[in-house]
Amino acid sequence: MTTLDHVVGEVATPEFEHANEQLKRRRGFLMALPAYAYLVVFFALPLVFVVIYSFATRNRFGGTDLAGWNLDSYQRLFTDDLVGTILARSLWLALLTTVICLVIAYPFAYYMSTRPESVRNLMLVFVMIPFWTNFLVRNYAWRVILGTDGPLSQTTEFLGLGPQKYLFTSTAIVLGMVYGFLPFMVLPLYAAIERIDHGLLEAARDLYGTGVQSFRHVLLPLSMPGVIAGSILVFVPSLGAYVTPEILGGAKTKLLGSHIVTQFLEARNWPFGAALSFVLMAVMLATTIIYFRKGGRTL
Repeated sequence: MTTLDHVVGEVATPEFEHANEQLKRRRGFLMALPAYAYLVVFFALPLVFVVIYSFATRNRFGGTDLAGWNLDSYQRLFTDDLVGTILARSLWLALLTTVICLVIAYPFAYYMSTRPESVRNLMLVFVMIPFWTNFLVRNYAWRVILGTDGPLSQTTEFLGLGPQKYLFTSTAIVLGMVYGFLPFMVLPLYAAIERIDHGLLEAARDLYGTGVQSFRHVLLPLSMPGVIAGSILVFVPSLGAYVTPEILGGAKTKLLGSHIVTQFLEARNWPFGAALSFVLMAVMLATTIIYFRKGGRTL
């Protein structure tokens, strides 16, 4: 047997292929090792500390006793009326923000996907422009717009409607979150709709389907991965939002993120704040799992 035949025979053996696959896995693991280490240090370990503190006890001096583990903080989540009110308000505003973003982003993403490539690229740049400005600065800009002396109030006063109060209301929070999170809805929807064969819509019309029927039975089901991804990308940060409610909301519209910060910095009740944080992270993890199970892998 020649040397070439020996090499070819060795390559074709299952043992050699198995060894080659193991070598590739080891190389991949070593390449990903810095990323794994980063996730462990800056994500897994802080999460472990949060879980530990959520079972701790707050002493009378405002400190935290890690020796006396209990479920008092988690029981308070179901017995404290204030927490229930804040949680219900946070869920409602996050859901409202998600629905508004979906209603605005879907027709825009569909229109963008049907334009020529040069126009699509330009529209994508316009979608990404808000990311070029700091998120905090954008929220303060909305504070100026919605203020008593802002352009919106001056416009209503000029029209004879009198000065309107928008700042420090739930409306201001929703406007700020819709503006801040709208690109997170547009981009997944555009990625999903752009991949759809628009000839299927023409075929639906050829079969005497109306525009509404074509949307319900063709476009919407095929774009559902984008709908799910965009909804999760908007709902999850809206539920735990802190900056926008603090700047545009006020004391009467405190949301879950602001309440968690209050527990850590003002009330000095770290166990209860940690319990709130862990429950919020659990909700985010559950929605992420739903995303992957319901079509995220097909996006």
